[in-house]
Amino acid sequence: MSDAHEKAELYAMDISDVSWLSAPGSTSDDRIEIAYLSGGAVALRNPGDPNGTVLRFTPAEWNAFVLGVRDGEFDD
Repeated sequence: MSDAHEKAELYAMDISDVSWLSAPGSTSDDRIEIAYLSGGAVALRNPGDPNGTVLRFTPAEWNAFVLGVRDGEFDD
């Protein structure tokens, strides 16, 4: 499956019934929410605008992001 096809399927997925999670102790000013989707994909949204844009990541994209965070790639 091509990357474009995989992304198209991911964005076509109905996520209206997913459970959104946020980090404990986060405030409304600094919080984001994630939802684990089928097949290991992940959705990300701003809870201040729950009907706004929802970003969706394939398992490979999410894994690359998590590894980058762990390795300090996004540190100042």
